[in-house]
Amino acid sequence: MMTFEQFMQYYKKEVERCMEHAVTATESDQKIEQSMIYSLGAGGKRIRPLLLLATIIAFDEKPQLGYQTAAAMEMIHTYSLIHDDLPAMDNDDYRRGKLTNHKVYGEATAILAGDALLTQAFELIACDTTLSGETRLQLVQLFAKSAGSNGMVGGQQADILGENRTLTLAELESVHRRKTGALLTASVLGGAIIAGVPKADQDILASFSNHIGIAFQICDDILDVIGDAKKMGKNNWWRF
Repeated sequence: MMTFEQFMQYYKKEVERCMEHAVTATESDQKIEQSMIYSLGAGGKRIRPLLLLATIIAFDEKPQLGYQTAAAMEMIHTYSLIHDDLPAMDNDDYRRGKLTNHKVYGEATAILAGDALLTQAFELIACDTTLSGETRLQLVQLFAKSAGSNGMVGGQQADILGENRTLTLAELESVHRRKTGALLTASVLGGAIIAGVPKADQDILASFSNHIGIAFQICDDILDVIGDAKKMGKNNWWRF
């Protein structure tokens, strides 16, 4: 039986190995490849892929079935961070204690690297022959909806539009549910789909993960105001 720390360390390495192989196995432009690997290797908690794998394990299925899907989720998350740090968005110089992607590779390459990570994530799922075609289709649909205008992107847009006014509690919850919660929920549900979890149980998991997403974003917003930039590895309190 693994401890929580052992679980994190072991499966983080498996996901990171899968992501690196996915990027380096292609014939992409060298600068874009370097830019993609730079952000993928910048560290991070890997919460989303670990939630996906933990869900698979919780329902007594082999975690190896979820490696490519977990890697794909982290690639989608990393793309969002690259774009979120751009001057047109949060204009951050640092992410996880390192210079942000556009500060190292330039804005154009950073945008393209983000685009490449997003699209390659879906290729990774679609090409996973350890899963049935029906399972892959469900995962692609889930991740696309969660990352797009009905999910994370829509939440980011709502967050931008709400910067100069006071949001109602319902509006703020909607932003958090989409901007942060959507990918966390998709991670848990992705694991459930791979493990063949019944729809009724998936609904319970969706509710559980949605609350995690809201709590996670509340914590992040508080740290943006009172957190130590050196410990957090970024400086973005200027928005407040």
